[in-house]
Amino acid sequence: MRGRPDNEGTGVMKATARFRELLAGDDILVSPGVYDGYSARLVERAGFKTTCTTGAGLANARMGFEDVGIMGLSDNLEACRMIASAVSIPVMADADTGYGNPATVWHSARLFEQTGVVGINIEDQVSPKRCGHMAGKDIIDAREMARKIEAACDARQDDDFVILARTDAIAIEGLEGAIRRAKLYQKAGADLIFPDAVKTEDQIKALVDALEIPLSINMGFGLRSRPTTPLIPIARMHALGVRRVTLPRMLPAAALRGMQNALALLQETTPTGKTVDRPDMLMSIEEIWDLMDLADYSRLEARFNDLDGVELPDDTADGRPGPAGTSGL
Repeated sequence: MRGRPDNEGTGVMKATARFRELLAGDDILVSPGVYDGYSARLVERAGFKTTCTTGAGLANARMGFEDVGIMGLSDNLEACRMIASAVSIPVMADADTGYGNPATVWHSARLFEQTGVVGINIEDQVSPKRCGHMAGKDIIDAREMARKIEAACDARQDDDFVILARTDAIAIEGLEGAIRRAKLYQKAGADLIFPDAVKTEDQIKALVDALEIPLSINMGFGLRSRPTTPLIPIARMHALGVRRVTLPRMLPAAALRGMQNALALLQETTPTGKTVDRPDMLMSIEEIWDLMDLADYSRLEARFNDLDGVELPDDTADGRPGPAGTSGL
């Protein structure tokens, strides 16, 4: 069934509570980043227990802009609402800087909670922010960020809604600065700490040892290296004490490469006049229907579009309006 059920009074665990349970478990949480219904449903179908939105992926795919703070709050909320309703697994959201000062972050946090996501990332960059792996980023006063965390925690209506504090301090203040900030954000009420652009396993271990709350690490592309953060096996990060790993760039990059290859093949073969059938490059229509759960919609059609099953009063048995234009229904 498309979307998440209403858990109130059903005995079914809330998505927020489920995420908390997973976070407290023994296994490391692996959350591929998603940016639309296709990617979210693929992550769930692949068997991953959680996912997260990718702010860069949303900005890139929805708007055609780089991740430099152009995407606004309303754009982000709309995307999160659609993604959270498309799957049954918990979805964390990237709330960028929280869209303003601590007082406006209070409202942003409540609005994100209303979309159905299980929690939000808030980062300590200045606004407009940029991808944490770009040059030229800067960070706000740590005290202001602590207030943002306090405001977000105060705003949540569900105590299980997760507030993750991201710090970009490693590139600007070094590891010690990042640890100082992480401890302050922990004291302010953050449930998770996410130090972006970590450079070594030693840095990860130092952060794990310094904190009393779980650490989340961004592995970016996951299957391809980049200059700012080395590729570290997930099993190794688990051994280091990391509780959650995100891969926000992996699926957007994979989709881009797939589309690029399909377009290149189309350009290559169009002048030849030959028919090209490459099921290895494209999903079939049946596979897409299955991913989108067409069978479930067909069951709804069969159940509710059957007019013969509707009993009408005797005076309107033919389905036409009764006397004086009134409907028998």
